[in-house]
Amino acid sequence: MSNRRIRSYAPGRVNLIGEHTDYNLGFALPIALDLGTTADFAPDTGDGTIVAESGDESGVATIGPTTAPGDVTGWGAYIAGCVWALRTAGHDVAGGRLHVESTVPVGAGLSSSAALECAALLAITADLDLSRHELARLAQHAENDYVGAPTGLLDQLSSLFGQQDTALLIDFRSLEVEPVPMPVEDSAQLLVIDSHAPHRHAAGEYAARRASCEAAAAELGVASLREARDDAWKDLPEGLNRARARHILTENARVLAAASALRLADFAAVGELMNASHDSMRDDFEITTPHIDLIAVTAQQFGAHGARMTGGGFGGSVIALAPAAAAERICADLPAAIAAAGHPTPTVRRVRPGRGAHLI
Repeated sequence: MSNRRIRSYAPGRVNLIGEHTDYNLGFALPIALDLGTTADFAPDTGDGTIVAESGDESGVATIGPTTAPGDVTGWGAYIAGCVWALRTAGHDVAGGRLHVESTVPVGAGLSSSAALECAALLAITADLDLSRHELARLAQHAENDYVGAPTGLLDQLSSLFGQQDTALLIDFRSLEVEPVPMPVEDSAQLLVIDSHAPHRHAAGEYAARRASCEAAAAELGVASLREARDDAWKDLPEGLNRARARHILTENARVLAAASALRLADFAAVGELMNASHDSMRDDFEITTPHIDLIAVTAQQFGAHGARMTGGGFGGSVIALAPAAAAERICADLPAAIAAAGHPTPTVRRVRPGRGAHLI
C-alpha cells in the first residue's frame, strides 16, 4: 500500500457586494477568507471507494465507485458529489481515505460547503490537469445536482481564485476574475458578524428567487437578466418578478461602482453601496430577516462605512466595512445590543482577504 498523502486547502468566502447575481450572469465582488478547509487524502489501489471523515462532523461517509445522487447525505454529500461529478465527466478517480478539517463556521453564510468541495477536489485531482474554472464547474455540478442546492459559481470561484488582500470582481457571463486590491488598513477593517441564525437557501426560498429571475428574463425577452438594460425592470408589471429583476439589475450596477471605488480606496463610497445593497435585498429580493436587518443597521449606527447581509439569505452573516475606531466599537458593543433585543448573541470576527485554494 502506498504511503503517499496529498494535502490541500481551500478557503471560505464572504461577498462584499453582489448577491444572487451569479446565476443571473451578472457581477459580484467577493473575497476569499482567511478561514478554510484542509483535506488530507491517502489514495489506495482498491476498488475506487473513498472513505471520508471529518474532524468537525460525526460519522464516516463511504463513497462507492458508482455513487449517485441520494446515496450519501449530510456533510459527506458534498464530497460524494465531487467524486460523482468527476466520474460522470470521464475522469479516473482513485479511492482512498480522505480526512477534512475546517475553520469555516457552518451555517454562517461563509460558504463552508464550497471550501469543502474545493479542498476535496484539489486533493483528489492532484494528478489531473484540471483548470481552476473546470474545478469550479465540477464543484457547482456536485452542489446543484448531487446535493440539490441550485447555487451559482460565486462560492467556488471565490475559493479557487482568492488572493491575499485582494477582492475579486467576477463577471459570471465570461467567468473572468479580475483582482481588485483591498489592503486592510485603519480606514478599512472588515468584520463578519455571524447572527447564529443559519441560512436556509436549500429549503426552497433560494430556488424560488432563481425561478422568479428566470421568469422576469423571459418576460423581457432575454436569455438572462444580464442581457437586459439597467432600467429594464420598469418594463415589467408590478409584482414579484419586477422587484426581483430590479434588485439584480441595480445590484450589478452597485458591484461595478464598488469595484471602481475600491480601486480609489474610497471606502465611504463602498460603504454607501453596501448599505444600498442591503436595502435592495430587504425590500426587492426579500431575503433578509428582521434579525439580520437589526445587525446591519446597528453596525451602521456604530460607525461602519457600510454593512449588509452576505450569502444566500434568511439568516447567516453580515459583512461590515468600518474604520478602526468603529470596528472596535462594533466588536465591543454590537453583540450585547443584539442580544438585548432578544436575539442570539452574534459573533464578530475580524477577517481579511486570504489566499485561494492550493496544495500544501
